[in-house]
Amino acid sequence: MLTVGDILPEFNLTGVSGKTPDSFAPVTDKSYEGKWKILFFWPKDFTFVCPTEIVGYGELNGEFEDRDAVLLGCSTDTDFVHAAWRTHHEDLGDSPFVWLADEKKELSAALGVLAKDAGVALRATFIVDPDNIIRHVQVNDLNVGRNPQEALRILDALQTDELCPCNWNQGDATL
Repeated sequence: MLTVGDILPEFNLTGVSGKTPDSFAPVTDKSYEGKWKILFFWPKDFTFVCPTEIVGYGELNGEFEDRDAVLLGCSTDTDFVHAAWRTHHEDLGDSPFVWLADEKKELSAALGVLAKDAGVALRATFIVDPDNIIRHVQVNDLNVGRNPQEALRILDALQTDELCPCNWNQGDATL
């Protein structure tokens, strides 16, 4: 698995930002140059834990944007499956960020986050700086959802470029 200090691998995937094929567009590792990227993977569309995370990240999308960061969701489903899930799940239709379709599992494999037995992406989160250097990695078991607020807190800490103690939050003193 790639880790802190590694470079985000090159990729070229289809991004889905809506419910129809006209919302499909190519997204690459260079699409958001100069921005922080929060790249988070979920195992499968049309499951139970995944939409809670997608909604949670979506609720914080404006706060990530305020920090010059872009959210990128990703699973090993196809672009058409992503669009169908957005269409058929009322909480996901207006998701404010792009969902990447890693159907060939190339990005998941390059990052080392494929669940060996299940063949789907683990619940992995990568915070990547504007130079495409991975600065934070979190990987959860398939059954355990993440806390998007914690990803925002870690982004805040990384952006200070200071020493941040345990439970540090934006506005707190650094060391």
